[in-house]
Amino acid sequence: MSHVDREIADQPACWRRALELRPAGLPEEGERVAVVGCGTSYYIAQAYAALREAAGLGETDAFAASEYPAARRYDRVLAITRSGTTTEVLAALERTGGIPTVAVTGAPDTPVRRAAGTLVDLSFADERSVVQTRFATTALVLLRAALGLAPADLPAQAERALSEPLPEGAFDAGQFTFLGTGWTVGLAHEAALKLRETSGAWAESYPAMEYRHGPISVTGPDSAVWFFGAPPPGLLDEIRATGALAVTDASVGAGVREPVDPLAGLVRAQRLAVALAERRGLDPDRPRHLTRSIVLVES
Repeated sequence: MSHVDREIADQPACWRRALELRPAGLPEEGERVAVVGCGTSYYIAQAYAALREAAGLGETDAFAASEYPAARRYDRVLAITRSGTTTEVLAALERTGGIPTVAVTGAPDTPVRRAAGTLVDLSFADERSVVQTRFATTALVLLRAALGLAPADLPAQAERALSEPLPEGAFDAGQFTFLGTGWTVGLAHEAALKLRETSGAWAESYPAMEYRHGPISVTGPDSAVWFFGAPPPGLLDEIRATGALAVTDASVGAGVREPVDPLAGLVRAQRLAVALAERRGLDPDRPRHLTRSIVLVES
């Protein structure tokens, strides 16, 4: 079994621990906040920012760490960094100009300890695989709980997502598109990244209605289109008319498919990414051209 398989399976336990944490230093109600990260952590930042702002808890912007606008004034900067060593995250924290900073990390005894004012230690969710799964989702569970927006049964939903069959027909698809709305746009981007980096699949992601403005043109009978959250009215029918496989967040209970939390839906997408990699003879722990942490050296 690969490391990433074990780490995907560990998510319910990690989420339970995250729901019990009450760390200091996280954004307070009314603060104007920037959230930074790279790759998977950036997409988790997008999800959190959308949730926080939609809940009326304060203006919240998410940035790829390399694009953090240091001249813009914020009350706090939140960094998400599994390794604690990513060059762009450390550089962003150094450019904050003395405003309060907090970093959620899986490796607290790293340079991020000096770069951030406060650390949130999620080392129990750290990973051996290059591919991020449990750290990222555990960080989002923690941040959602701090907002009062984490259902108590999230770990149980993750357990069901681990045992349910993957979408029938997904392994036959040659092209994948993931769609979301609001905070689930970040989840859609993360799901597409998991398929690309783990299995080398052709995977795209969009805000659900933006997909209708052009990208739907690549969709056909060899496509799978996966929604995180409820599909916008009418869009599901348009996708089915292309002949594509349409997948929605749902759980099978008593023979009836019931909506589930989109984060549990991401667990199923993670499983699909690993299963596709194994079918293609790829090592899901070692994506091509990637390392666990991106540390840039000046040329």
